[in-house]
Amino acid sequence: MQITLLYFARLREQFGTGSETAALPAEVKTLGELVAWLRARGGAWASELAEGRAYRLAVNQDMADPTTALKDGDEVAIFPPVTGG
Repeated sequence: MQITLLYFARLREQFGTGSETAALPAEVKTLGELVAWLRARGGAWASELAEGRAYRLAVNQDMADPTTALKDGDEVAIFPPVTGG
C-alpha cells in the first residue's frame, strides 16, 4: 500500500520535510500502526510522535483516530493541535 504523508507546523520543522510518499509494509493497516511504524524511525520521529505528545491525524482531510483503517492512495496528515485567539 502506498500513501502520501503530510506534516505541518513543528512536525514539518522537526522531520525536515512537509510531505513524503510511503510504501507501507503489509502489517500497517491502521493509523495507529502507521504512527508506530513512523516512531520506529527513531530520532525526531520517536520523540515527536511519542505517547502523550499532542498531535492530530486526518485521512483524506477528515479527522481520524488511531483505529482508522488505511487504504492504498490515502493522504494522511499529521499536525499539532491548533488553537485560536
